[in-house]
This record gives sequence, structure tokens and C-alpha cells, in this order.
Amino acid sequence: MELKKNERINGYTVELEIGVSKEEFEAGLEQAYRKNVGQIQIPGFRKGKAPRKMIEKMYGATVFYEDGVNLAYPAAYEAAIEAAGIIPVDQAELDIVDLSADGFTFKATVTVRPEVSVDGYKDIRVEKHQHEIGDEAVEEEIRRMAERSARIETVEREAQSGDLANIDYEGSVDGVPFDGGKAEGYDLKLGSGTFIPGFEDQIIGHKAGDEFDVKVTFPEEYHSEELAGKEAVFKTVLHEVKESILPEIDDEFAKDVSEYDTIEELRKETRENLEKANEAHVEQAFESEIFEKVAELVKDEIPEVMFNNTIDNLVQDFAYRMSMQGIGLEQYMQMTGTTMEQFRENFRDRAVQQVKVGLALEAIAKLEGFDATEEEVDAEYEKLATEQMTVEQIKTYLNAASVKQDIITEKVINLLKEVAAQ
Repeated sequence: MELKKNERINGYTVELEIGVSKEEFEAGLEQAYRKNVGQIQIPGFRKGKAPRKMIEKMYGATVFYEDGVNLAYPAAYEAAIEAAGIIPVDQAELDIVDLSADGFTFKATVTVRPEVSVDGYKDIRVEKHQHEIGDEAVEEEIRRMAERSARIETVEREAQSGDLANIDYEGSVDGVPFDGGKAEGYDLKLGSGTFIPGFEDQIIGHKAGDEFDVKVTFPEEYHSEELAGKEAVFKTVLHEVKESILPEIDDEFAKDVSEYDTIEELRKETRENLEKANEAHVEQAFESEIFEKVAELVKDEIPEVMFNNTIDNLVQDFAYRMSMQGIGLEQYMQMTGTTMEQFRENFRDRAVQQVKVGLALEAIAKLEGFDATEEEVDAEYEKLATEQMTVEQIKTYLNAASVKQDIITEKVINLLKEVAAQ
């Protein structure tokens, strides 16, 4: 491979001119011959056994050129982008400049990861918003533990807030049923705010066996434009009312839900856990605010494909998490009345920030001269190792370059935290 030209057309587009030698092209032609010979019939030879020269004589010397080019250029392109020191973020546009038995030259126009300016990163200041864990928070967490251990019993009285109501319902607007407005045997926790405002309140006071209409108005900002702001009627049947009976909050309760013998020990452990969680939340919020300010420093033009690629990743992650709940992405969009275009647009702001932060962290790492030693990489592998997975196993799916980049990024983040806290 010969890199004949390496020219930056604009801030993030590079044009490469790459030469492929006679030897490299010949290797591609031979591979093309072996790939296609099984489909070629030449008189006097069994199918798939004709020599390459005989095929070229019959069909022309260029018969394997197209496949030969396609098989030879990828390695040359990879070597060229490494020699040019660029990081592509999209597929390159390729054009053949010249082609002969002596090799070929092609032009690759490629969108690359841009370098951005991060002037002022040492002037970032962010305040940590600390807050203490009070007794109320501890008692609220203990109450949630009790709710998880609650006994559920069917009651014959009227439904109250906090009860579980088993209902059938079918909604309509102007007498016309709408998609997603019908269910049977649905367990609704009254007072949970799960349904449209006003829906749950109108079930309270009814008994099992009652049939009644629930009249509500969809919020103006409702996700489905067809229903936003509209009045709806839900024909409702209340089948069963169930009450949660909480256990007594005492030593016996502590023994049932934990490894502790007394409620005071459970309270102490609960407070410690809440404090740890709170500390992690404060640190995460601190870091998030730093990232927001770092993103604001990036004023350079960024290729749109980088945002789209990040949106793709966010959509795939969301789809995976929904699939874990048994809901497909198309089903989710139908339920929410959202088009794919609208759905993707919901992720755009997050994608823009992620891309800008990533580019900014790379720029700061270069300015600070941060690197990761071989010893640091080895130490990180050791840290990632578990009883189920050895260092060598981890290395098979997590290469050293990726680990090295993570270490450098962590150094940049630590620097920004020190700067921001001044």
C-alpha cells in the first residue's frame, strides 16, 4: 500500500489517495479466481477445474478485476487510515482513479472524528449538592420493606386509596374506542398515579361487582396527539378489592426481612445503605453537571453521522431494556402513539451531549499529555477479573487499547472533578 495523498477537505472530511501494488492486486485476483472458479464452465475442463489463464483468455484479462479490487482494497484502506492517523466515523466513499494489471489507485473520501477546542476547561466550577439522610428517609425505606412483605387479602368493603383493585375497562372518545384503551383483569394500585389523573379517584368508593363509567380528560401534553386534551369515558367493572396488611415494625419484622435481630440494628444498616446510595447519587449529579459544562465548551462543527450513530446506540439500548419486559419496540411505539422519527428525536439532545463530551475528554487528554502505562492496563485487567472470569478470558473480548482508553478517560474525569471543586 502507498498513501499517495492525505488531504483534509474541511474540519472532518479527509480525502485519501491509496495505491495498491501489483503484488497486492495479484493476490486479490487469485482470491477472486478461487472464489468464482466453481461457477465457471470451460469446454474441455470439468466445472470448477479450469485454470485461471484459460478463463482470462476466454472471457478477457479483466474478468476478475472487479472482485479482485473488492478483495484487495480493504486491507489497503485499513493500512492507509492507520498511516494517515485518522479515525473514520462513517463508511468511506470510494472511487477508482486508475486500474491495470500493475495495480490500482483509489480515492477514499471519509468522515473522520474531529478534533475540538476546549478552551476554558480549567475554569469550570460546580458545587456538590450534599444533603443529609434524615430519620424520615430511614422510616420511609423501612415502610417500603414492610410493603414488600405485606399480606394481600380480599375485602368486601368499598375501595380505598392504597387498595389493589382488579378491573376490566374499555375507553372511548366520542363513543369510539381507541387503541390501548382496553384491558381485562387489570390490578390497579389506587393512589399510585399509574393512570390518567382522576381515573383512580373514581374507583374509590365502589365495591366488587359494581359497573360504572369513569370520565376523565387526557392531559394536553399527552404522548398520543389523537387523545391529547380529549374527554374520554371508560366503562369499568370492579371485580375485586384487595387490601395490603402491613406487618408490625418490630424485632420480629427485622428478623424476617434481614439478618438482624432487632429493629434498631435494621434501622442502622438502612441508614448506612441510604447514605452510601446518597453519596453515589451526589457524585453522579456532580459528574453530570461537569459534563454539561464541558459539552458547552465545544463550539466546533461536528459531523451529523456521529449524532446519528449515537442515537442508534441509544435506541438499541432502549429496545433491549424494553424486550427484557416483554415489550417490542414497535409495540411500544404503538402504545405511545409515536413514530420512529419522533422516537429517535427524543434521544437527540442526549446524543449531542454524549458526542461533545467524548470529543472534549479526548482533547483534554491530549492537552494534559495523559497516557496509560502497561502496568496500569494490567492492573485494570486484574481489577476486572472475577471468580467466574480470569484475566486471560477478559482479554479475549476487551482489548488492551480499549482498557487503555478507559484509564485515560478516567484520569481526565478526575482532573475535571478536582478543577470543578475548587
